[in-house]
This record gives sequence, C-alpha cells and structure tokens, in this order.
Amino acid sequence: MNLQQLVRKNVWNMKPYSSARDEFKGEASVYLDANENPLNDRYNRYPDPLQWALKGKIAEIKGVAPEYIFLGNGSDEPIDLVIRVFCEPRIDNIVAIDPTYGMYQVCAEVNDVEYRKVLLNENFDLDAQALLDRADEDTKIIFLCSPNNPTGNLLNRTEVVKVLDSFEGIVVIDEAYIDFASEVTWLNELSNYPNLVVLQTFSKAWGLAAVRLGMAFASPEIIKLFNKVKYPYNVNILTQNFVNEELDKAALRKEWVDTLLKGRDYLNAELAKLPFVEKIYPTDANFILAKVDDANGLYKKLADRGVIVRNRNSVSLCAGCLRITVGTDEENKILIDTLLGL
Repeated sequence: MNLQQLVRKNVWNMKPYSSARDEFKGEASVYLDANENPLNDRYNRYPDPLQWALKGKIAEIKGVAPEYIFLGNGSDEPIDLVIRVFCEPRIDNIVAIDPTYGMYQVCAEVNDVEYRKVLLNENFDLDAQALLDRADEDTKIIFLCSPNNPTGNLLNRTEVVKVLDSFEGIVVIDEAYIDFASEVTWLNELSNYPNLVVLQTFSKAWGLAAVRLGMAFASPEIIKLFNKVKYPYNVNILTQNFVNEELDKAALRKEWVDTLLKGRDYLNAELAKLPFVEKIYPTDANFILAKVDDANGLYKKLADRGVIVRNRNSVSLCAGCLRITVGTDEENKILIDTLLGL
C-alpha cells in the first residue's frame, strides 16, 4: 500500500499544530510554556495530547503496541478523521454496506464526500464482490461494521478477507459490539493488512457511553496521520484519568458481558412466544432485531407506556423491525410484561 497516494495532498504536506506538551516529554519542575493558570493545581495543566499513559494500559489489555492506538471523542471522531485524512471532497468516494451505522454517511456528507451503499443479502451478510464492484479508482475507504448495527450479526469473515485482500484503499471495520460476539477481533490482523483500521469503544461492554471515549487501531503510519489532523487536546484529563481507573475492572466487565448475554437469551426466548413477533434475527451484539406485524404501531404503544426501543422500520432491509437493546433484568421483564399487556 502506498500511503502517500491515498492521503489528501494537503494533509500529507501540512505542518501539524505543535502544542507545548508535544514539544516537551517527561516531567519538569516549572511549567511556563502554555499560558496556563498556575493557581488551580488539579485541573490547570493541559492533558497529554497523545494520552500515552492510558494507551499503555489499553495496549496491555488489547495486545497491541501503544503506537497502534488512537483515542478519540467516541468512535465518531476517528470515523470523521479517516474521511478527512483520506478523502478529497467532491472527488473521492466511500463504499459501505447497507444497512449499517448511520454516522458513516453523516460524516461523509459533512465532509462533502460521495457515499455509496451496497445492500447486504437477505441474511444481512456481505457480498465482497458486490462491494468491490461498486468501488472505482476514486474510492478511498470501505466501511464495514461487524457485528453490524442495526442487524446484529457478524459479517462473514471469508468475505471480509476478500475485501482486505483486493481493495487498495482503507478498510474500516467497526467492532463496537465485538465483546458480545463469538468470533475473535480483527485486531489480530493489523500486522497483515496495513490498510486496516479497527474501531472499538468503551460505550458498550465497559458501560461508559457517557464518558465518550473511542479507540481506533491501525498501523503507526495511519495513527500518526490521525494525530496530525486531530485537535490538540481531544481527550480531556477527566476522561483519561477516569478510564484509566475503569480499566482495572476487567473482571467486572466480563461479568457485565455475561449478564447481558443471559439477558439476550431471555429476550430471545420471551419475544419468540409473542404472536405479533414474526421473526427474531440472529445477533452477536447487545441488542436484538425483531420483525413484528406493525412496527410503527407497536413502537408508539411502547413509547406511550414509557418503554423506548428503536424503530428501524424505514431502514433498508429492516421493514417491520424494532431494535431492542438488552437492559437490566428488571428492564427486560418490564418490556416483556408491557408487550404481554398490549
């Protein structure tokens, strides 16, 4: 892969903003470089712009070197960055599966980049050749989400490999739900595919959606480009310190995942008993996609009773479907009891 040919020329040639903490490494006794207020000891200093301490801890858990990690404000930041780094507005394009996570298209449109959709098959699976046929010489990125949102399923690994082997641009695999899945992460393939970017998050299995911290894993060369374009202090010190402490709860995270998987089994079994549920699709995520006889009506009835699910009726291939997140045992029971009372 010729990285320079893929990157926007202005990004490749630009000189990045250099913050005070970029220019000095280590600890000093006197900091008079960044125009900070010296009188509020806990929060007066700018945070490490590259979050090395936190990356070091994540690296131990994920089994990758810190140089392969980018941390952003949720996964949405690296989604936006990969488009800004590689796609020339009004010239380049992006190819993605459909249906999938909506922010890929939103970020493409914000950046004025053409977004091409390729429908999954009737089993919500990927046809690699159809995806590759939609790409051309101006396609810079292919987005894949596995397990996919809103369908919940893992994409066929053999088909994904075909994409990685054949496509000469950047392949992004979003693994927001990988902790709930039966297959291994694509992180193990980073050394084999220099064009691969893997996204993960602390919002799902770690239960930290409010904290807004996402991870991108890629070759050090791609990570350097993300760092070149990102805002200088994109992850604040409160988030860095808090997540650093939360990473010590790996055993508790596993317990949470096990609990949610049991809750998923409970919802699958109970939903299948309801006469208005026509189909429950296989899922490797912490949610269930269910086809019902009247998605709009059922969604409204639930909302009127204070139970909120996601209506996916207008999404490609998801007509008549509701997406239901696995909640606490109490929330799951309230949902089923409410459905039984309709």
